Amino acid sequence: MLSSARRLLSLFPRQRCSTTVPLTLRTLNLVRPSNLQFHASRTMSTHPSLSLISTPNAPAAVGPYTQAVRVGDLLFLSGSLGLDPATGKMVEGGVEAQARQALKNMKAIIEASGSEVGKVVKTTVFLHSMDDFKAVNGVYSEFFGEHKPARSAVQVARLPLDALFEIEAIVSAA
Repeated sequence: MLSSARRLLSLFPRQRCSTTVPLTLRTLNLVRPSNLQFHASRTMSTHPSLSLISTPNAPAAVGPYTQAVRVGDLLFLSGSLGLDPATGKMVEGGVEAQARQALKNMKAIIEASGSEVGKVVKTTVFLHSMDDFKAVNGVYSEFFGEHKPARSAVQVARLPLDALFEIEAIVSAA
């Protein structure tokens, strides 16, 4: 398989590139990641230009990421779910209750960074069902009041912990 992959690569003009052949073959889906060797001794660390934001007033991340990252005058919030920070459990009461709690969690993270909800530049709302769009708009409008950040809203097949609502945001930290 490797020799046929190399023949395929020979059809493309050669360009100066710092990538190795296995990586190029991987991008063509001709070499499986399990066949590549990774060096366990190599660790990543957060660049000094980034500040990781975390607060106990919002649920801990449910994976290998942080609640928010600040770079320069911008704050990037990870998705917030309708989890109760005290229990770590999804709030009951359907999509409206989950949206309210997720927005409270988002606010706690924004305030922990030293910014405020009025500086939210853009949000992305993830819905389990677009049938909930109107109900979520009501909760969203109540939360943001006169402030109208840019927003995208999409329906997704499934959210973490089978949530009905998730929101992420970009916030000015200036």
